[in-house]
Amino acid sequence: MKIRRAFKEDCPRLLELIKELATYEKAPDEVTISLAHFEESGFGTTPVWWAFVAEEAGVVVGFALYYIRYSTWKGQRMYLEDIVVTESMRRQGIGKLLFDRLIEEAKERNLNGIVWQVLEWNEPAILFYKKYQATFDGEWVNCSLDATSTKFRTSSQNFSDSIFMID
Repeated sequence: MKIRRAFKEDCPRLLELIKELATYEKAPDEVTISLAHFEESGFGTTPVWWAFVAEEAGVVVGFALYYIRYSTWKGQRMYLEDIVVTESMRRQGIGKLLFDRLIEEAKERNLNGIVWQVLEWNEPAILFYKKYQATFDGEWVNCSLDATSTKFRTSSQNFSDSIFMID
């Protein structure tokens, strides 16, 4: 098993694995990203994500994709967006190899830790993270505002170069 940095040429396979993960997470229709956008976001002029892949006999069988986020309390931290091993290759230590490589990357980048989310019903993943003595925080609620949201689409306020005050 070879763990290496992802290349642009890996993106079609990564997208296949992302769709496999979405199916596992009972959300197969939620993956709406195009291959072109995915490639540009990871390998364009200003990449916003990086990844490691697990490769067996020339085939990518898993990956861990991350980006850098900033916490006003903790500073720069790695955010693990996805760690996926194709179903037929699970329980062979590949996830551990990928996660261990992420830890090394976080150390090499002098980051102050790694954060991620896990679905509360994903017991295999929870047990995996417990082996690393991860902290689970049940206090915070996930929030998002999608581009398809009415408020997102109808906001017409122009804030470019504006100074404004809120009472």
